Amino acid sequence: MKKVSWGFIGCGDVTEMKSGPAFAKIANSEVVAVMRRNAKKVKEYAARHHIAKYYTEADALIHDPEVNAIYVATPPNTHADYTIRALEAGKPVYVEKPMARNYKECKRMLEASQWENVPLFVAYYRRCLPAFLKVKEIVNSGVLGKIRVVNVRLYHPPKSEDRNEKPPWRVRPEISGGGYFFDLASHQLDVLDFIVGQIREASGIARNQSGWYEAEDTVAASWVFTSGAVGSGSWCFSASESEKLDTIDIIGTQGRVSFACFENKPVSLYTSSGERSFEFTNPTHVQQPLIQTVVDELLGKGKCPSTGRSAARTSYVMDQITKG
Repeated sequence: MKKVSWGFIGCGDVTEMKSGPAFAKIANSEVVAVMRRNAKKVKEYAARHHIAKYYTEADALIHDPEVNAIYVATPPNTHADYTIRALEAGKPVYVEKPMARNYKECKRMLEASQWENVPLFVAYYRRCLPAFLKVKEIVNSGVLGKIRVVNVRLYHPPKSEDRNEKPPWRVRPEISGGGYFFDLASHQLDVLDFIVGQIREASGIARNQSGWYEAEDTVAASWVFTSGAVGSGSWCFSASESEKLDTIDIIGTQGRVSFACFENKPVSLYTSSGERSFEFTNPTHVQQPLIQTVVDELLGKGKCPSTGRSAARTSYVMDQITKG
């Protein structure tokens, strides 16, 4: 490729600021078409973002000769279908996270990518954000010594819409694969895969304690990294406002690093030399650094750190934790 000409399948909230504008701000990258089943909404989106073409059928966009790469930004229940159709058309895919509803669907996507010899990338964009790159630098530097333990905690109060008769798609397993654990913990587990290394085995307990929707709202888990380090995590999405918490601790034989996954907090390093704090500001379009690496790889100028293979590992771990 000399230029990456993107087509979006799905143009909901995530594409308005987090990802969508970034595709057009990167050199040798442009958005030429978008697709959404709602004709009125897709027309408005295209006009708002100055995109020339819009469709209401995915196949029409996939087979548009001007489109040479696809961004799948729909809910997870359609990720596998749209991704495989695009790959079979010979077009690289950048798909939203989680990669799919479960590891079985991820395997189908990987097989299509391998069979067609077409790249597949997944939007775990924290792999390219400055705070997480700093944590990785700290771990790789050896200042923490040998990594022994990783602790993850994420507690959120319930959202008002969770109690509706028809709750959000993120807590409807037939659409999302599970609940907020699949939506949010996927980022945390992927970051740990990136920073600490692959998780070789995991187990857990998943429960619905509030009864507001079908999906799990409370999860406890333990796992082992290929390095031998161990990890544990707890997630609760029906906690009180006063118990809201977002923290990851990586503990080694010589120190500890603590950071948040979703809140804009400093990275804190604790060693025998004392405490150090590092503050970072995210880009306006938070996915832009990762999308840049996707474009670079497609143009033969670099490598993207978030691939179908790495993302499938995260889905496998989530399946092991919630389903055994």
